[in-house]
Amino acid sequence: MELYTIPSGPLRVNTYVVVSEGEAAIIDPGQRNPALYEFIDAHPFRYRYLVLTHGHFDHMVETAGVKRRLPEIEILIHRADAAALTDDSVSLYDQFSPVPAEHVEADRLLEGGERFLLGAETLEIIHTPGHTKGGVSILCGDLLFTGDTLFCRSVGRTDFPGGSFAELRASVLKLFALPGDYRVLPGHEGETRLSEERRENPFVTVEVKSHKGEPL
Repeated sequence: MELYTIPSGPLRVNTYVVVSEGEAAIIDPGQRNPALYEFIDAHPFRYRYLVLTHGHFDHMVETAGVKRRLPEIEILIHRADAAALTDDSVSLYDQFSPVPAEHVEADRLLEGGERFLLGAETLEIIHTPGHTKGGVSILCGDLLFTGDTLFCRSVGRTDFPGGSFAELRASVLKLFALPGDYRVLPGHEGETRLSEERRENPFVTVEVKSHKGEPL
């Protein structure tokens, strides 16, 4: 299995490309991400899935562009966040740009619990709401992609529409309950390990009713 990380946009979203036996999945295509298109052009994998960890604009503005470049790719997003693909107020894009986003429909709506074959690997979808109602994390081998749910020693903010600290806390504890250890690959900033976050993430001991983290 190969993993490529392509940061994008002013918010430094981590776009990930996972490859197994020539088949690839793109996770969160980001915004203002010409490096992603350069990567696609330079690497003629069979691009099977484009998975969105949630419906905020900084993680998904390039979805329509990628679909146009790769018509065969399947766009996957949780049902609860699907409206963000066609409604700039849901994706929050209208708050941050005077130019409307290019819209596109999902190919498949997720519920959580789905498993998708990718070469010799499997992408397992875990519903992790809290940052948004339709947030998901993705397991693939020893990799855990957490979007804006879990960061290195931090968690996602919950002050946007659809955010819930109680749901986020439950989602993080769900991830902590996974057996074994994983490389945690968040939507912003550097990677960490699940074993480290179980021990050292201060969120575990926070007993407040609201929380605002740093990344969008």
